[in-house]
Amino acid sequence: MALTPDHDEDPERFRLAARVTRQYLIGARSLHDHIAAKLMAAGASRVLDIGCGEGALRRVLPDSPRFRFVGLDASAALLRAHPAPRVRADALRLPFRDGAFDAAVAVNLLYHLDEPHVALREARRVLAPGGTLLVSAICRTDSPELAPIWRPEPSAFDAEEAPARVCEVFGEVEVERWDAPLITLPDRAAIRDYLIARRVPRLQAAEAASHLPTPLPVTKRGSLLLARR
Repeated sequence: MALTPDHDEDPERFRLAARVTRQYLIGARSLHDHIAAKLMAAGASRVLDIGCGEGALRRVLPDSPRFRFVGLDASAALLRAHPAPRVRADALRLPFRDGAFDAAVAVNLLYHLDEPHVALREARRVLAPGGTLLVSAICRTDSPELAPIWRPEPSAFDAEEAPARVCEVFGEVEVERWDAPLITLPDRAAIRDYLIARRVPRLQAAEAASHLPTPLPVTKRGSLLLARR
């Protein structure tokens, strides 16, 4: 089962999720910052961001002539805010030649897909030999402090299964797991917004927030997976 994206119908929900994380992040380093550092360390110069949204990864990478960065997303609404170059396309049918990129990134994307293995095969195809894949996946027990109200939808790319799925396509995978507080929601409005961003209906989110303690640290559980072609 995949969680169908609604980014064209409700782009503000996507933006709300990004704002809440950015505003209440514990520490200064986001997942996109961490991935950018790995791309720099790998010496990648041709980078494809699959499911790029509004360009969070592009904005934390250096603005340098050495980078040829392409953002790809199926949502026209989100791509309008992405720094060029950008392409509207399907992760299951990447419109690029074989071996076109040194690195391919997919942050919080593959759990949306019924067939993540097809997207992984496409990502491998467009990578040059020795190229790097970086993908993220969330655990079924993400945000345990909110478990009575919200749990991640079942998907075909949970963090529990993601390493095996990547191995099927790439042969080997390095797994970096996280299980720690990532954000602190300071008040009921912040808790409400966090829940709305995860598709809890607004009235239900407000009611639930009124019964939770504040400030509320939220534990994020998931994995960053790295594979090479």
